[in-house]
Amino acid sequence: MQEPRPFLVHGQWKQGDGTARVVNPFNGQVIADVVQATESDVEQAAASTSGTAATMSKLPAHARYNILQQIAAMIYQRRGEFASTITAEAGKPIADAKREVSRAIQTFTVAAEEARRIPGEAVPLDWTPGTDSHLGILRRFPIGPVLGITPFNFPLNLVAHKVAPALAAGNPILIKPAPQTPLTALLLGEVALNAGLPPGGLNVVPCDNALAEKLVVDPRFKLLSFTGSAPVGWMLKAKCGKKRVTLELGGNAGVVIEPDADLDLAAQRCAAGGFGYAGQTCISVQRVFVHHSIADLFTTKLLMHVARLKAGDPTDEATTIGPLIDQAAAQRVESWIGEAVAEGARVLLGGKRMGSVVEATVLSNVKPEMKVSCREVFGPVVTVTPYRQLSEAIALLNQSDYGLQAGVFTQDINKIFHAFRHLEVGAVLANEIPTFRADHMPYGGVKDSGLGREGIRVAIEDMTEPKLLVLNLKEPASSP
Repeated sequence: MQEPRPFLVHGQWKQGDGTARVVNPFNGQVIADVVQATESDVEQAAASTSGTAATMSKLPAHARYNILQQIAAMIYQRRGEFASTITAEAGKPIADAKREVSRAIQTFTVAAEEARRIPGEAVPLDWTPGTDSHLGILRRFPIGPVLGITPFNFPLNLVAHKVAPALAAGNPILIKPAPQTPLTALLLGEVALNAGLPPGGLNVVPCDNALAEKLVVDPRFKLLSFTGSAPVGWMLKAKCGKKRVTLELGGNAGVVIEPDADLDLAAQRCAAGGFGYAGQTCISVQRVFVHHSIADLFTTKLLMHVARLKAGDPTDEATTIGPLIDQAAAQRVESWIGEAVAEGARVLLGGKRMGSVVEATVLSNVKPEMKVSCREVFGPVVTVTPYRQLSEAIALLNQSDYGLQAGVFTQDINKIFHAFRHLEVGAVLANEIPTFRADHMPYGGVKDSGLGREGIRVAIEDMTEPKLLVLNLKEPASSP
């Protein structure tokens, strides 16, 4: 066994006595021991982040651009190492892990560009008599220290979505990574350090939840950016007081398929969106509502696509469905499927568990109150429900505490805009699944799905403070 993996504070790798094990979700092998921060370590990290704020705020745009471009380039150089680390600690199929690394490179590249064009504006103030000579200039300034708490399912790119805009805006950031997947975040910390980021610009601190909550309430942090479960996210927000908060939480994404839809496209995309990474994404396709006139045909096509998906070893390039993050998660998904069947649901495909791997499962005859419908499964489970009118499908999709993204398959532009107006979600995707995300787009949800938006430009807006300069301009004096 190698030496315990240290954590990063103020440009230094810190060792300690307490460690936590990182375990491969597929085979149960121990990958590494990671040093856990103590209370004094966490205080040092908070002080480092706070103390670096002045240095970070003075970095000119070209310096921030260069650092972010260097980070992107170094991730590219080490892309194989990043992908294999993600697969080992998160159980993400290697093909998906490689895609995540590519997305993170894009995230930092976009952030580099945005660092050079943080907008401002001239504000005319001469609207009333007596203000003829007044002009406003609005600029955005770094908000200060940022705290990022990240989940296991995208251990690189969801960390990047907090780190990249923070650095682009000129803020230092402390990352508390998910306990299951700290190695990828620590690897990113190493890259950022080598890219020339000032010490304390990025601190990566694995610690227990009680210490993380102390960071959440620490007034030195001006913004909390949290991605994770809805109960934890809203609990942390309640503790934040006056701190600015952005939350990216859960979902049980729905898809509506109209009679005029391209059924082959819809079936292929729903299979990809429902079962990629074993459904462990908050915008995984979970609920599919199909017009009754095409329900049998669509379901047959969907089952054909799902049956071709390979489950098992995540190191195999052909694998789509790897393990869930641990045995407990797999057992929970298995129990929810069992509960649904006991209450009248029908298993069309799958339904069985083998260790931490759950078969791709398609259910019909599902009632809205079943857990597999009204809660976030976060596993490889898709439900198929027929409807008769578009308004009924929209009402069924909206019958949820969540509202992250939704997909609508139809050739009728009027139906698309009707869904856009009436679906209670953060984004509607036309002829695409809700699992789609471009890393620069504004991304986030409503209801229990979150607060605020991610995506580099909109995140920079949250991580900066607008400040107005008012000028009282006079006519220049005449030359003698």
